[in-house]
Amino acid sequence: MAMGGKPVWLKVRPPASPEFLALQRRFRQHRLHTVCEEALCPNRDRCWSDGEAAFMILGTICTRRCAFCNVQTGRPRPPDDDEPQRLADTVRELGLRHVVVTSVDRDDLPDGGAGQFVASIQAIRATTPGVTIEVLIPDFRDKPMALDAVLAAAPEVLNHNIETVPRLYPTVRPAANYHYSLRLLQQAAAHPSPRPIMVKSGLMVGLGESWDELLAVLHDLHRVGVTRLTIGQYLRPSPQHHPVDRYWPPEWFDQLHDQAIKMGFQRAAIHPLVRSSLQAQQLLDPSAAPQSE
Repeated sequence: MAMGGKPVWLKVRPPASPEFLALQRRFRQHRLHTVCEEALCPNRDRCWSDGEAAFMILGTICTRRCAFCNVQTGRPRPPDDDEPQRLADTVRELGLRHVVVTSVDRDDLPDGGAGQFVASIQAIRATTPGVTIEVLIPDFRDKPMALDAVLAAAPEVLNHNIETVPRLYPTVRPAANYHYSLRLLQQAAAHPSPRPIMVKSGLMVGLGESWDELLAVLHDLHRVGVTRLTIGQYLRPSPQHHPVDRYWPPEWFDQLHDQAIKMGFQRAAIHPLVRSSLQAQQLLDPSAAPQSE
């Protein structure tokens, strides 16, 4: 669908359910942040009402400026040593069975923030044994030991979003590198671990990519060992961000989902409103049938 007004399938009401508001108060009491709020995710009411959230560690200020992202850019504060335990306590209080932990880019830190991921994984495991953990990590650019440290902590899922097609990286994701991200995912898939770590990645569409470019990225992801995939429609956070090139219709996402499963992805969430953490627990479960929304 060519650009114009936002189509009806992308219109959602502002979050206001009692469950959402109660969780919002609890997160603020514990001084925790979620990418759901910072990135203005359209699913935050739905997910929070279901008791799901993607926690964002290491503050709310990113050291990079991606053209699609609503997270603030600037000089971050030092890591909060108490944050991992506050996160673990909240996971226990909420009775979560699957936890998603992500972060801003922290190019200012020697380890890129990997140590805070490790501390968070360890605190959650110590506080709530049996919970499954998904980490959505940055690329840890020029910090070769950072990925190994996170993988050694053995999260169930290692997620790193490829975001878009390589041609658009200079304008959409200028501080990142497509092939660097592919190598990171490949290293995660090949990492020797006592138990398998599922490797996941995601993209946005509507930034100016073509169908053939998207299929090429999917082939690349499958080739390097990614087994879980998310794809959703890009929504412009403000006039200062990258414009929407087009709104792809729901039936197009269904076709892309079919293509992904045929390629060999074990699980895929592909729908206009899908974001990286949507259906995180369902995508983890290999016994369930693949989902398209």
